[in-house]
Amino acid sequence: MNCAVCGSPLLFDRVVFHCSCGVFVHAYCWDKHVLQAHKPAFEVGTVDLNSEFKVKESKVEEEASDKQVTPSIE
Repeated sequence: MNCAVCGSPLLFDRVVFHCSCGVFVHAYCWDKHVLQAHKPAFEVGTVDLNSEFKVKESKVEEEASDKQVTPSIE
């Protein structure tokens, strides 16, 4: 059996994750699988010393703006 992300064999003595979608992946390939296959909405940013999160780019906003429909004026 091979990893769904990298294609390398899954060894019997290593940690293997079984996703709810049915694939098996190495522990170190898990994050790649989730981002590639499931494409969750997320925000990238920084945290300051007051534990405030400041957004640098937002995947949520991009998806929302793609779905907005502007009516055409005829």
